[in-house]
Amino acid sequence: MNAPLFPPLFRPEPVAGRIDPFERARALAVAGTDPGVVAYNVSSEALRAAIIFAPEVPLEDAMAVLPACGVGFQNALGSLAPPEVAVHLEWGGAIRVNGARCGHLAVAASGKQAGAEPDWIVTGLHIDLRHAGDAPGWNPDRTALVEEGCAEIDPVTLLEAWVRHTLYWINRWTDEGVAPLHAEWRGLAHKMGEAVDIGGRKGTFVGIDEKFGALVRDGATTHLVALIDLLED
Repeated sequence: MNAPLFPPLFRPEPVAGRIDPFERARALAVAGTDPGVVAYNVSSEALRAAIIFAPEVPLEDAMAVLPACGVGFQNALGSLAPPEVAVHLEWGGAIRVNGARCGHLAVAASGKQAGAEPDWIVTGLHIDLRHAGDAPGWNPDRTALVEEGCAEIDPVTLLEAWVRHTLYWINRWTDEGVAPLHAEWRGLAHKMGEAVDIGGRKGTFVGIDEKFGALVRDGATTHLVALIDLLED
């Protein structure tokens, strides 16, 4: 397997076996590693990767890196997959391909104080390439790229594309503010306008606020679920 080629300032950090690149990236971040490291683990079943960021803004604003990574993945797979393959994003991080769950994003940070600038943020990506030992269609709500006509996509090429497209959206967010990313993410949102259960709030998913918090309407009341609630311990 060839090493991935990333844009300048991004550095590959391969891990193997059962090592989780999300946990590896978190450990490196805690140890003071500079941002830009991309830890990754590619097997026959899954593509797993994580990126270390260090946004110089308060945490509640820095959380925009999560939707940027989601949009970046949609753009990346969209550039490589057949045109009939549809990719949508759940607010909670799940990634859906042709309507079924195919992977997810995760996020962690050096702290959870909304108004404090974090030392680091790590976003993780997990994408199922194929289901080992399971026949296609074993679970109608779960899928893998092979089942969706993407068997010819090289996972390392997909990883490279994810990093490139994510960088594009990070740069747009930095240069133009949140509006372009906000608009792009809304267009990819799963179950917008439908019944959801987000963060224990049940109701209709009516949109997101300026900091990507989920707005869930229950009768006459609209509840806000902050994106910071997705941070892993």
